[in-house]
Parts: sequence; structure tokens; C-alpha cells
Amino acid sequence: MNELIQVLPAVALRGTTILPKMTAHFDVSRKRSVEAVTEAMVREQKLFLITQKDPAVEQPGLSDLYTMGTVVHVRQIVKMPKGLVRVMIEGEYRARLLQFFKEEPFLEAEVQKTEDENDLYISANAKEAMRQTLMELFASYCEENQKFSRDMAEQILGITELEEAMDQITVNLPVSYERRQKLLEAVKLSDKYELLGEMLANEVHVMQIKAALSEKIKAHIDQNQKEYILREQLKVIRQELGEDTTDSDIDKFEQQLRGLNASVEVKDKIRKEIGRLKLLGNNPSEGPVVRGYVETLLSLPWEVLSKDTVSIRRAERILERDHYGLEKVKERILEFLSVRRLTKKGDSPIICLVGPPGTGKTSIARSVAEALNKKYVRICLGGVSDEAEIRGHRRTYVGSMPGRIVAALQKCGVRNPLMLLDEIDKMGSNYKGDPAAAMLEVLDSEQNSHFSDHYVELPLDLSEVLFIATANDASNIPRPLLDRMEVIEVSSYTENEKLHIAEKFLLPKQKKKNGLKDNQLTIEKEALEAMISGYTKEAGVRDLERKIGQICRKAARAVIEDKKAHLCVQKSDLEAYLGKARYTFIEANEKPEIGIVRGLAWTSVGGDTLQIEVNLMPGKGELILTGNLGDVMKESARIGISYIRSIGEQYGLDAEFFKNQDVHIHIPEGAVPKDGPSAGITMTTAMLSAMTKIPVRADVAMTGEVTLRGRVLPIGGLKEKLLAAKKAGMKLVLVPVKNRPDVEELDKEITEGMEIRFVTEMAEVIEQAFVKE
Repeated sequence: MNELIQVLPAVALRGTTILPKMTAHFDVSRKRSVEAVTEAMVREQKLFLITQKDPAVEQPGLSDLYTMGTVVHVRQIVKMPKGLVRVMIEGEYRARLLQFFKEEPFLEAEVQKTEDENDLYISANAKEAMRQTLMELFASYCEENQKFSRDMAEQILGITELEEAMDQITVNLPVSYERRQKLLEAVKLSDKYELLGEMLANEVHVMQIKAALSEKIKAHIDQNQKEYILREQLKVIRQELGEDTTDSDIDKFEQQLRGLNASVEVKDKIRKEIGRLKLLGNNPSEGPVVRGYVETLLSLPWEVLSKDTVSIRRAERILERDHYGLEKVKERILEFLSVRRLTKKGDSPIICLVGPPGTGKTSIARSVAEALNKKYVRICLGGVSDEAEIRGHRRTYVGSMPGRIVAALQKCGVRNPLMLLDEIDKMGSNYKGDPAAAMLEVLDSEQNSHFSDHYVELPLDLSEVLFIATANDASNIPRPLLDRMEVIEVSSYTENEKLHIAEKFLLPKQKKKNGLKDNQLTIEKEALEAMISGYTKEAGVRDLERKIGQICRKAARAVIEDKKAHLCVQKSDLEAYLGKARYTFIEANEKPEIGIVRGLAWTSVGGDTLQIEVNLMPGKGELILTGNLGDVMKESARIGISYIRSIGEQYGLDAEFFKNQDVHIHIPEGAVPKDGPSAGITMTTAMLSAMTKIPVRADVAMTGEVTLRGRVLPIGGLKEKLLAAKKAGMKLVLVPVKNRPDVEELDKEITEGMEIRFVTEMAEVIEQAFVKE
């Protein structure tokens, strides 16, 4: 054996194997491969090509490559677009990969030339017999494979030397790169002969099977129906496997149609589609589409109604059992029941519950469904931005399906369920349409009796559906859609309400969830109150439920590990169970101060108090605002300073004063964004106090928008703001007079212990807030 060790640039090939005496071209794009080809053009145009075991590996190492490759002569390289390089090569001889000298910037390999090993025991007669056998197999292959070049076949069949014949057949046989690699690694003549013979025999056998299957298929095809070849192929294969079930499906559909409770129009449409399915048979393109459409129509509850409850007392008992508070929602449901009982019909109301997270909007829908004995189905609209999600896709599209409304009716199986439209304010819109516009028809009681879904193509009656929508912010709902719904505000819970909910609902629920019996855990009332005020800060009770769940889990561990029969959690134990208290509420200041006024704010987690601070300093009459304030709040401050300048003479403030003094307004917690006009009277009072050196009462809080002429305008979120004022220990709260109806609707529990005075102008605010000498 003649052996030669060389060092050559190398390229790792993916999905192809180059053999000696083979002329081929391939594309390279990896940086290392391009650099290796460029280096080969410098080194006598010699390149070592080695095949990857796994084509998916991007940066192959020595273990990722086969050991046998081919040294080739690079005849031509052409640079293509997008960084591709097309390489034309001619295989010279096989070589074994010994090691890589380097891997960057290109692969440089040490290779050992490997010659064919002649089997000494093979005689000349044996070689001739081997050549003739290969030629017979190759002749059979060419006869079966009509695509093989006739000229090339005649040229190969005319070769008289065994080695040359094997090389030419190997190069021209279209087999996978794994098989070619095996031929490349076969060093002995006998091994190479056996591999090549096996490959030729396998290829001939596979082509004979394909030809037989083709002949069997042709027997089922009429000469005038050649365009249906693919369909008939599938049909023959299904018959061979025993999977042809079209006739049984049609029988099943017809049986379901006979028992379907639907109008004549609907039944005629379904009957027509079943007829189409019969004609199509096993058509692979249209058959599944029609089958899916028929299944959808048959699964819809066209005339199926569930029987609603008529017992108002039972409904009221269920609503009171599952939820504390929410009186307006319960009252509206009982009104609907009363009307339904008197009229035997009654339009189903379309209710929208608007309020902060965790206040029971979603859970009350399940209770209402149980109270009315209705099927319950929930549709989450958060993040929906495609109109087709509501109306469905037209059947002309691949993968079309009905919209969420139709899918919900399919799921519940009746025409009059309670349908919860959750997070209706979180819908978006884009180039695919506006789902809020599609909801206009769904939620219009005058139109939804003939709701049109693009997929179903038949009118659906939604007038019997009881829709309940939920939202966190009504301002994000388009006005036409909001106009179609009866909005019920679900406001924040008071601390007393949270205490009742925790005792009556959350604690029993978490005990059951964590496997505790009623007598194994007790949480004292004072501990619950401390949890509500010191460990949670929210409008609802979700975080409170999590904290109770945390205590229950620790209690469950104590029961198991310490064998404790009963645990009683007191206020002093909370730190051991929940850690340090996370929240502290800013109490009222101990004494009146100059330039500091307590304002009230509404947040998504309830109300809060804002301590507005004002300082004066020598300057040029500038107004400085800090505390992460929004544009509306900044405008309120400018309006306030303009109002003070207009009445400055009453307080001995001349024009020179405003020219020579800078006013700095700061609202603490600068990382928290703040906006809105409701702090207008608070900032104005604080600025006037700082300018006149008159202190403001420490027990006064206020809220209201101020105008340029000093009028006080109404604001929103009053319940949450008053709760925050009460928690901070305020004795007097100044509220715009136009908010009087909002105050009168509040429970005495909220206003008890505070004096609420209504104001119309800034003069009244100043009169009430400033300390009288």
C-alpha cells in the first residue's frame, strides 16, 4: 500500500459525499469553508473534502465527521449573491483524516492517502465473473430506470476492467450520501464489490415494486380521467389498508341530520353539503373542508334551549352565598328574573362589569349562571386583534374555522347560555380588522337574532344568550360598543368588606385547597386586619387570598412535621408566616404646616393620599414641577399659579413678588407616574400657603379640578379616594359640590368618622383649609 501524509485545507460537506474520479460542483456559505476554498487556490488547487455525520451541526469538530474523505482538484470557483461560493471540483483519490492542525480561520487537516487493497486470492476468472455480475445488475437497473442516460449506460456497459467499471457505476449511481460514504470507506476490492452489488439489487427491487403499484393503480383509472390520478392513488392505498370510511361517515351525518332540531333552511343547507361530500368522495383537497363544515353545522344548537330557573329566592340565595357585596349586579339579575317570570320571555340583558382587578367580576358570572340554571361559557377577548376571531374565517381560506362566538355555542350545546366576554377592554385592532366593530352586532339586541358568522354562512340567533362582559377601564372600550351595554361599576372593597370576604370565602377556600380541616387552623380577626393593611395594597382580594394561602401552606407543613392538631395565627405571628409588613400608610401630620397639603388620588389598586409639597426660593418667577407628573397635572399647576396671581392683592402679593420668586412643587414617590386634574385645588392651596406663610390644617384632605377663575369641578374615583382619606386619619375632606350624588350613594361605613364638605370655588377651599389666626 502506497501511503502519503499531507496537510491540506479542508471543507466539511453537508448531505453529500464526493468520490474519486467524480466531477461535481457544490455551494459553500460558511465562513470557514469559503476561507478553505480560497486557501486551496493558493496551494496547488488541492482541497480535502470530508462529510459531516449530522448535516445540522453548524461548526463541526473532529468527532462530527467521517474518517474517510476525498482529495480533490479545484477546477473553478464562482462567487454568487448573498455570500455563496460555487465550487467545481474533480475527485482524485481517497484519504483518511488523521487530525486538524487548526480550525480557524479555516479547517486545516492532516490526511493520509489510502490506496485500494488488492485481494491476492481473487483470480482473473473471479474478477471477470464479478464484472459480468455487476454489469447484469447495472443493465437491469438501466432497464427499470428510464431516466438514466442511455449514452452513459452504453459507455459503462462497454468497460472491460472490473476496477474501472466499479468506479464509474459508483460515481453515476444516484444514491444517498450515507451509502456513498460506505463505498468510499470500502478499501478492499471484495468489500466494494459486495456493497455496490447490494445497492444495485436494492434499487432494482424498489423500482420493480413501484412499477407494480403503478400498474395496479392504472387498472382503476379510466383513460378519460387522467386528471384524477392522485385521487385514485390515495383511494387504492386506503383500500389496501382498509381505511376507506367515507360511506360510513355520510351515513352517520344523515342519521344526525334526521335527529337535528333546526329550521328547514338549516336542514336543506346541511343536506346539500352532505350531497357534495358524496360526490367528492376521498378528494384530498376539498373533501376534508366539506366534512369539517358539515360537522360544524351538525354540532350547533340551532333550536336547543336549556330550561332557566324561575325561583327568585333560589337565585338570590346562590348569589348571596358566593359573593359578598356587588349589590347592583345582584339586583340587576333578580330584576331580569322577575321580568322573565312575568312576561315568559324578556330580553336578556347585556351587562358590562367595570372595576379594578380582583373584585370578583369574572367569578360572579359563574354564580349568575348557577343561579339562573344556565350553561356557562367563557370567552377571553384579551389580546384579540383579528375580526375573524369573532366572525370566523371564510371557507375559501385554508384552515378556516368558525369564530369564538360559534365555538362557544358548540362547546355549551345550547342556544341560551350565559356567555362571559372577559377583558373586553383589552381587544386591539390592526390591518386584519377591528374585533370591537364585529362585537357591535353580537351585543346589539336588535340585530343579534340574525348574527352572521363568515364560516357558518347561516344566521344564528343570539337573542337568548345572556352576555356579561368584564373590563378594568371603560375608557378603553369604543363608545358605540359601550353604548350597547349596561355598565355596572364594581368599585374597590373597603377594609371591612375585605375582612368579611376573607372570613367567609377566602379562608375556607384556602383551607380546603391545602388539605386542612376547619379545626386545624384559625386566623384571628386582628391578624386578618393586619394582613389587609400591612401586607396587601389592592382594590380586590387576589393578593389577600395569596397571603392566606401562604399561611395555610405553612400550617399544613406544621401539621405534618410537628404533628400539631391546631394552629391559631395571631397578629404577632404574621411576621413569622409572611415576613415583614410590606406597606405602611402615611398618617395625617401631627401639626399644621406651611406649603404642605394632603391630596387624594385614584390608582388601579385603590385609593391613595398624596402629600403635595411647595417651596419658594429667590429666582425669576419660574414654576418647577417634580415627581413624575403627567401633562394634565402640569397644566393644573399652571392654572393654579395663574389663579393665585389674579387674586394676589387680596393676600398682599404684588407683581414683583411673582417676578422674583421661583415656585417648586414636588409630589413624593417620584418613581410613580402621576396624572389627572383632580389635584388642582390641592396644588393651588399648597402654593398659596407657601406664598402667604399661612399653615394648612393637618387633618384636611381635598380633591377637585380647578379652573382659571377658581371654580371647582367634579372628579372620579371618589369612593377609593375617601377610603384612602379615612385610612390616613383625615377628619375633614373637601369634595366638589357636583360630586354630592356620588357621596350620597356611598355606605355610611365609608364616610363614618369623617366630615365631608362640598365646595364650589377656591375661596371656600382656602377658607376651610387654612388655619385661622
